[in-house]
Amino acid sequence: MKLYIKYMVSLRCKLMVKEELKKLGLHYVIVDLGMVEILEDITDEQRYQLKVNLKKSGLELLDDKRSILIEKVKNIIIEMIHYTDELPKVNYSDYISEKLGYDYTYLANIFSEVKGITIQQFIIIHKIEKVKELLIYDELNLTQISYKLHYSSVAHLSNQFKKITGLTPTFYKQLKNKRKVNLEDL
Repeated sequence: MKLYIKYMVSLRCKLMVKEELKKLGLHYVIVDLGMVEILEDITDEQRYQLKVNLKKSGLELLDDKRSILIEKVKNIIIEMIHYTDELPKVNYSDYISEKLGYDYTYLANIFSEVKGITIQQFIIIHKIEKVKELLIYDELNLTQISYKLHYSSVAHLSNQFKKITGLTPTFYKQLKNKRKVNLEDL
């Protein structure tokens, strides 16, 4: 049986969900971002208790099909951008559509209707978060980051970064360095 969980976007969330399942005597096969597969059927009481326990940790057990589908789209994007070394070579729309087995236009319409932003905007926001992370780690330069995240150019990456954060990537990186210097003064 598969269960879908909203806001489950990190390894820490996975560990917490595993612990809650164990408390309820449920045996899982897979615990992945946004999805859990358990061996047995879940009783109404277990479902209610799991829902309550997850809510205490900021997670939400999903019931309606549209919410589940949106959560699947979000998790594919998060996994694609944050947890894979290489982004897919195909269009994101084709990738998401293929992964879920739904027409992209259908997915895009439901996503926009419920989330209030487009799938493309959601992807951009997460790509910029990944850029911030890579800038802070200081392992790649801006050219390497733009290549890694499939930007057409450094200028395109910089423009998108500024549009989302209000800062240039260079200034963002300098802020990090200034913070480090200030901490050393303490």
